[in-house]
Amino acid sequence: MANHKSSIKRIRQTKTRSLQNRYGAKTMRNAVKTLRGTTDRTEAETLYPKVCAIVDKLAKKRVIHKNKAGNLKSKLAKHVHALA
Repeated sequence: MANHKSSIKRIRQTKTRSLQNRYGAKTMRNAVKTLRGTTDRTEAETLYPKVCAIVDKLAKKRVIHKNKAGNLKSKLAKHVHALA
């Protein structure tokens, strides 16, 4: 157990942040899965900007790497444009 007040506070902060990061990452994965599962082009075109916004926010907060965000957005764009 931590002995300093600052380390006790740091443990609380870390727990809160990791919980928020986990929630954000799980939300992103679900959104990506939903978008990949769609077969309707109009629905995919409305979902794509929302998913990109989620991915960009997580990359900005460094929950995911910026290159991973770019790769995800690229693959999703390719999927949306492939739908007919």
